[in-house]
Parts: sequence; structure tokens; C-alpha cells
Amino acid sequence: MSVTVRVPAKVNVQLGVGAARPDGYHDLANVFLAVGLHDQITVTPADELRVTCDGPDCDQVPLDRTNLAARAAEALAARYGRSPGVHIHIAKDIPVAGGMAGGSADGAGALVACDALWGTGASRGELLDICAELGSDVPFSLVGGAALGIGRGEQLTPLEVGGTFHWVFAMAGRGLSTPAVFREFDRLGEGTDIPAPVASGELLAALAKGDPDALAAAVSNDLQPAALSLFPELADTLATGRAAGALTALVSGSGPTTAFLVGGPESAAAVAQALLTSGTCRTVRTASGPAPGATVVDAAETIPGR
Repeated sequence: MSVTVRVPAKVNVQLGVGAARPDGYHDLANVFLAVGLHDQITVTPADELRVTCDGPDCDQVPLDRTNLAARAAEALAARYGRSPGVHIHIAKDIPVAGGMAGGSADGAGALVACDALWGTGASRGELLDICAELGSDVPFSLVGGAALGIGRGEQLTPLEVGGTFHWVFAMAGRGLSTPAVFREFDRLGEGTDIPAPVASGELLAALAKGDPDALAAAVSNDLQPAALSLFPELADTLATGRAAGALTALVSGSGPTTAFLVGGPESAAAVAQALLTSGTCRTVRTASGPAPGATVVDAAETIPGR
């Protein structure tokens, strides 16, 4: 008996960041868009909890209980008073440490898979509560589509999307620490009045209309200056994609992946080729969105409790 769940990557089309709070977090206005790069999480009963992984850069994925997939299994098991004995296998395709919520996706995927495998019957609200305990991006990985996240990003409001948006993603040659990027954001903003983040009305309208040109004019990332301060070479990647015809370019989340919104598949291919041959990135991927959230794609015919 096993269950496999498919879970998407994300791009932040707006990442508004407020000043640091007393608890060390920052209030966010985080507009997520799920895109068609996926990890697949397969869970199988086992005597004890263990995690395995294959795929690109899988050697960078922790296989101990710090992995969000393992933590998700433990959290669900604790809530329902059962053993977390399960083998979690991650087939990795979302870039690792790339600002596209790959770890969060694995946590959401494992949670949905274990819920199905164990027949816990957890409500959507319960699963989202566990996701929020695991991390700020995990709830969106479960929900998918497009959503506005406020608070730490975990309080979600689904958003209407009126069409398909095409993207190219350029993966950098090294990683960036999310906490380090936030610390640099704080350093760069020291002594200035940082306003409370608010979702852009123009951006939400562009999503609802499915208008890539309007979306290109409205995207923003308040963490981008901090990411570029720590990783100046990303500016060359951004410039290369723009010169090749991207409608806009931005750092994805805390980076170091850079995201390029394009007009369609042909433009995506041209921008991807230009980036690959420029030497300004390690590899590129193309994808479109919105994409569904964590979804069971394969399961045993009979699951106890269902």
C-alpha cells in the first residue's frame, strides 16, 4: 500500500515585506502563484520513519527529521495518536534551495499523502493548521493556484486567475540563506520608516484578467535589493533575461532563483536559450501557472478509513 502526491513549486509575483516584528518575523503581503514544476512524495508503511530522495541536487536535501516531510508526518501522527512509521520518498524536481518553496512543497505533499495512507479523515482546516505550524510557505503548497498570504504568509486568501502565465526560471550556481536575506533587508532598511505591506490592486487585477503585460508592470519583490546585495551576480542574470525578451524579471522570493515572465511558450524557449548560453546561471526551467496544489495522483484502491 502506498500513496503518491504531486505538489507544485511557487513564484512570488508580489512579496511585500514589513519591518521586523518583536518575534523576529516580518509581516508580509505575499502573492503566490503555483507553477508546473513538481515534486512527487510517495509514502509507504514502515517500521519507523525514514526519508529518501532522488532527482536533481538531491544530495542537498536533508534526510533526517529536520526535513519538512518528516516533520509533517510526525505532526499528523501526533495529532491522531498513532505511530509516524512511514517511508517517505521524495522524487525531487523543484529546484533545491532556490526560493521556490521546494521544502515546503515536500512538507505539504507528505501531509496529504499520510492523511490518505492512514485514513485520518483530517479536515482541510486541520491540514492547513499543521501546515502553518511547519512553515510560512507550507499552507500555499497545499492550496496551490494563486493566493494572497498575510501575517508570515501563512494566512491565505485564494485569488482569481483569468489565464495562464508563462515563466522561465534560472537557477544560480550557489544558494542563498533565507534568514540571511531577511537580515540584509533589515540592515538596508535600518533608520528608515518601512510601511506595512499591502497587496497591489493593479497586480491582483492583472492576475484576474490573465493579462501578462499588466502583470509584468505590477510585479515586485521587497527582498530583491537584499538578495542582490548578497549575490550581485544575479543582476547579470536578470539583465540577460530582459534583453532576450522577457516581459519582466525578478528574484523569486528570497532567491537565488530568478524568474522571467514571458508572453508564451515560444518566448519562453528563446529566453531560456539566451540564459543558458550567457553563462550567468547554472540551469534553466520553463513552467506555466497557475498549477493545482498538493494532489493525490496514485493510491491503493482501498485505504482504511476512506
